[in-house]
Amino acid sequence: MQFPPVGRQLLAAVIGLAPLIAALGQQQIISFTSTEGAFQVAGGSISESQILVSSNDYWGVIRAANDLAKDFGRVTGTNFTLSNGEAEAEPASYAYKPITRNYTHYEINETQHFRGPEYTDPSAENTVIIAGTLGHSKVIDQLVTAGKLNTSGIEGKWESFTTKIVEDPIAGCSKALVIAGSDPRGTIFGIYDISEQIGVSPWYWWADVPIKQSKEIYALPDGKVQGPPSVKYRGFFINDEQPGLSGWVEWNYPDTPYGVGYNADFYSNVFELLLRLRANYLWPALWATMFEIDDPANQPLADAWEIVLGSSHTEPMMRAQNEFGTFYTNKGLGPWAYNLNNKTIDEYFVYGAQRAKPYARNSLWTMGMRGTGDTAIEGLGVEFIVSMLETLVHNQRAILEDVLEVKVEEAPQLWCLYKEVMSYILQGLTIPEDITLLWADDNWGNVRRVPIGNETSRPGGAGVYYHFDYVGDTRNYKWINTIQLEKTAEQMQLAYAHGADRIWIVNIGDLKPLEIPLTHFLDIAYDVNRWGVDDVGNWTLAWATREFGSEYATAITEIMTRFGMFAARRKFELVEPYVYSVINYNEGDAILGQWQGLVDDAQAIYDQLDEAHQAAFFEMVLHPILGGQIIHQVHIGAEKNMVYANQHRNSANDLISQVLSSFNADGNLTARWDSLLDGKWKHMLDQTHFGYDGYWQQPMRNVLPAMAYVQTAVSALAGNVGIAVEGSNASIPGDDKYHANSGNTLVLPPLDPYGPVTRWFDVFSRGTLNCDWSAETDLPWVKLSQYKGTVGPDNGTDSRVFVSVDWASAPQIVNNTVANINFSTGCGREGFSNFFGAPIVQLPINLRTVPSNFTQGFVESDKHVAIEGPNHQRIYKPDGASDSEVTYHTLKNYGRTLGGVTLWPQTAPPQTPESAPALEYDLYLFTNISKANVTLYLSPTQNYLSDNIPLEFAVSLFPAGAEQAEPQVVQFVGKSIGAGMPPGWARAVADSIWGLAPEHNTTTTWNVPQEGAYTLRIWELAPSVIVQKIVLDLGGVRPSFLGPPENFLVGRDEVGVYNQTSFADATRAVGKY
Repeated sequence: MQFPPVGRQLLAAVIGLAPLIAALGQQQIISFTSTEGAFQVAGGSISESQILVSSNDYWGVIRAANDLAKDFGRVTGTNFTLSNGEAEAEPASYAYKPITRNYTHYEINETQHFRGPEYTDPSAENTVIIAGTLGHSKVIDQLVTAGKLNTSGIEGKWESFTTKIVEDPIAGCSKALVIAGSDPRGTIFGIYDISEQIGVSPWYWWADVPIKQSKEIYALPDGKVQGPPSVKYRGFFINDEQPGLSGWVEWNYPDTPYGVGYNADFYSNVFELLLRLRANYLWPALWATMFEIDDPANQPLADAWEIVLGSSHTEPMMRAQNEFGTFYTNKGLGPWAYNLNNKTIDEYFVYGAQRAKPYARNSLWTMGMRGTGDTAIEGLGVEFIVSMLETLVHNQRAILEDVLEVKVEEAPQLWCLYKEVMSYILQGLTIPEDITLLWADDNWGNVRRVPIGNETSRPGGAGVYYHFDYVGDTRNYKWINTIQLEKTAEQMQLAYAHGADRIWIVNIGDLKPLEIPLTHFLDIAYDVNRWGVDDVGNWTLAWATREFGSEYATAITEIMTRFGMFAARRKFELVEPYVYSVINYNEGDAILGQWQGLVDDAQAIYDQLDEAHQAAFFEMVLHPILGGQIIHQVHIGAEKNMVYANQHRNSANDLISQVLSSFNADGNLTARWDSLLDGKWKHMLDQTHFGYDGYWQQPMRNVLPAMAYVQTAVSALAGNVGIAVEGSNASIPGDDKYHANSGNTLVLPPLDPYGPVTRWFDVFSRGTLNCDWSAETDLPWVKLSQYKGTVGPDNGTDSRVFVSVDWASAPQIVNNTVANINFSTGCGREGFSNFFGAPIVQLPINLRTVPSNFTQGFVESDKHVAIEGPNHQRIYKPDGASDSEVTYHTLKNYGRTLGGVTLWPQTAPPQTPESAPALEYDLYLFTNISKANVTLYLSPTQNYLSDNIPLEFAVSLFPAGAEQAEPQVVQFVGKSIGAGMPPGWARAVADSIWGLAPEHNTTTTWNVPQEGAYTLRIWELAPSVIVQKIVLDLGGVRPSFLGPPENFLVGRDEVGVYNQTSFADATRAVGKY
C-alpha cells in the first residue's frame, strides 16, 4: 500500500516534530529540547511551576487549568500548582439549584455548589503559565490593555485562542506562556492543546493511552492563534448503549432511582473527553436513562464544564425520551400524541424549558416531534402531520420566548430531519429560517441530504447527524469498530462543501469501541481544511504517533488502513456463511488470508510494544482485528462445511471442529477484554454479534450458524474418494443436484495467458478407508502441482491440486482446446464405485494473444473483464465540456478492494454526458455477444441533492476508434418514500455497494459484434457517484461478493506473473507490499 507524497513528508517529520504529531496537525507550541527563544516551563531550575488564573473567570476554565496542572504532573512527575493571584483563596464555586422530584411541575431545591480545584498561594517567580478568557479574566484583560498581548486575531470569534510567551506579564514574573481564549471554550481548548502537546492523549483514561514522560518542557517563541473551528457545534450521541456501556456503568457506578448509574461521576469523564477532543456538544445516553432526572447534578454540571447540552432527534425541548412515559402516560396524563394530547405535551415542553433556563447559554434546543420510542408518527396522513408539526414547533418557539425571556432567534435550535421527517420537506413542511436543518445520514454513513437552493443562505444553517453505530434495518451494528475513515472523510467533506457546517453530531453507541473513528470525525469538524479526503493516511499516521510513538506509527497506519477496508466490506453483524464464495475466485480463502496477515502484523507490533502501551493497543487495534478475524473464520468455515457436506467429504466434520474452536476463541477474547487492567472495562463488550439469523435485532446470546455433520461409520455410495473442482458445488463420482445424474465429468474454469495462473481441484476422502490416488493429464504442457497422494480417515487432509499451463511449451497458435485429467485409486472399487463412470476433470484452454498494436488496456479472460475503478487509462473530455475545472479524483484505500473514483470538486453541479468528463478504459475482447452486461460497483450514496435531482451515471461501450455509442444514462438511486429508503437500499448498505443485488440498477447492456479493441466510457454525473469496480460480463461471471479479480492490464502486467487467482492477488491491492 502506497501513501501519497504528503504522507511520506509527514512521516519524515515525525521524529523531529513529535509534539506537532501529538497535537494531531495543530501548530506546535511545545518542545522537549531547548531552542533559540524557547521558554522553559518545566524542569531545569524550576522547582514548583505555577499556573495563574483569575477569580472572575469561568468555573470551567479554572477546572481545565487544574487539569493542565495535573497533566504536567503526569508527564514530569510533579504537579504544577494553581493560583488565582490571591492568598488563601477559596476554591472557585459553581452555584446551582437542583430540581425537585416533581417532574411535571418545575420546582427547585436549595442552592448547591460544585467545588473547584484547590488554590495555592500566588508565587509570581514560579508562574510559568497564565490562562484566561477575554472579558472574564482580570489578568488577561490587563495584559491586553498594557499592549503586552495582541488578541485581535481572536476577539469576537467562536472558540478561538492565542498562545504566546509574554515578557513581564505580572509583577515579579519575568516571562510566562499566556493562553487567552475568545470565550470559555476557546480558553479550555488552548489549555488542552498544551496538555496534548506535552504528551497527554485525550484518550489517556478512556483508552488507557500511556502518558509520555519528560522532565524538560519548553514553550516555543513563535506563538499561535487557533480557531474558530470549521463546524460550530461538534459532538457525539451516546446511543444504543445496552448491553455494553450500560452493563459497564452498572458495574462501576451506583444505580440511580430510575436506572443504572448514569450520574455526574460518569458524565465528568465524558465531558472531559469531549473537551480534550476539541468538541463541545453532547446528546446524552438515551435508552436506559434520563439525563436530567437520574442525577439532578448532570445538567448543571454540563453547563459548569462548558458543554453545550442537547437532546436527540426523538427528545424535543431538552426532555429525555423516557420522561413522558414514566411521569405522564404512566400517571394517566395521556399518550405521546400531539393531535390528542397537545395541552399536556405543551406543558411537558414548558417544564423542559424551565429546567434548562439557568443553563441556556450552553443549550441547543431540539425541536419537532416523532412518535413514541424513536418511531414515526403513524395513522394521521402526511398532510395532517405536516400541519400538526408546524403548529407544534410554533408553540415550542413561543414557549422558548416566554420561558427564556429572549427573542426566539437568540436561542439556538435544530430540527433533525431524520428518516420520515426528511420526506416532510418535499410535502411542504415549512421550517423557521433560524432553526438549523440537521440532515441525517441513512444510519449507515451515507448522507441523505445536503443544503440546496435557498437552504444554503438560511440564518440557521445546516448540519449532519451521522452514525458509527445503529440499531434497526437492515441489521444492528454496534459491537466494535467497523468504520472506514476514508468513507467518513468523503461524506463529511461533501456535506461541508455544500454548507452543512453548523452542527455535526455522530451516534457513537457505547463510545468505548469507537475511539478512532470518533477522533477522526471530530478532528475533521474542528479543522476541515487540514483533514481532507486525501489526508486520511496522514491523519492515521499522526494519531498512531500520538498514541504509540513514532517507531511503530507507519506500521500501525498501514494496519489500520487495511482494517478499515476489511471491516467495512460488511459490518461484522452482517457477515454470514453465504456472503463470501468458497468456490469462486478463491474469495473465501483470500478473505481469511487477508485477516490472518492483518492479525500477524498487529500481533507483531503488540509483542514489540512496551507493556505500558499494550493495553491501549489491544483496546483500539488488536482486539477489533482479532474479533474481525474470528467473525470471518466462523462464517466462512460454516459455508465451507455446508459445501463439503454436500460433497460428502469427511473433512466437513473437521471444519465443524475448526469453527467451534474459532467460536470459543471469540468467547475467550471477550474474557480477555473483561480481565484487562484488573477488569476496568468489564461488560463494555457484552454485545452479542453471532446469531442474527436474518433478523435485524440483536440475539440474546451468541449462536453459531448452521452446519452439517457427515456420518463417518459408512462410506459414500460412490466410493471412498471424491473429486470437486473450482467454481462448482458438485462432486464426482456420484449424483448430486449440481450436475447431471450419473455424470462423471466436472469442468474447471478456463485458463488462458491473460487469466489466473492456476485453477484447482480437490481430491478428498468420503469414506472409511485410506486410499492412494493418482492423476494424469492428456496434454504434456498442462501441469499439476501434485500427481498422487493419499486421502482417508488416517490421513486427515484433502489434497488440493493446482492446474497450470506451461505457455512456452503450449502450441503457439490461436486455438481453444480441452485438457482431460483422469484419475485412479489404489483402492479399486472401494475408491471409485463401479456404479458410476470413472471421474474426469476437464480444463478448457484458450490459446490466444492480443495484437501487438494493443499496447495498453484490460484483456478479457474467462468471458469477463473486471477493473478496479481507479485504474482508468485516461479522462476523456468532450468538446462541449461546460466546466474545464470539473474532473475526477481518486480516493485511495477507499471502498471494498482498492479505491474509488469520484467527480470533482465535490461542489460540481449535476452533469450530462455532453458536458462532463468521462473515465475511459481500454479493453480487448475476444467474445462476440449481443448482450454484454457492464455492471458498476458504486458506493451506496444517497440522492443527497434531493429526490428531485437524482444521482445518475452514463456508460458507452464501442469499438476503439469508432464513433462513440449513444451513452446510456442510468438513475441508480430511487426515491425515498416516508420513512422508507430507496428500493434496494438494504442490500446496498449491507454489501457496501450498489451493484451486487439483482434489484440494483447499475447494469447496462451492449452488443459486442466481434473480437477487437473497445473503449469503455463511464460518466459520473454528480460528485459522490463513486465507481469502485467495473465488471463486464460476456457470459462468464460467477457469483461472488467482491466480483472477479481485476483482469490483466497490458502495459502493467506480465504474462505468467500476474497471479489473478483472487482479488487479494491483484496488483496494488490494499495490504499487498
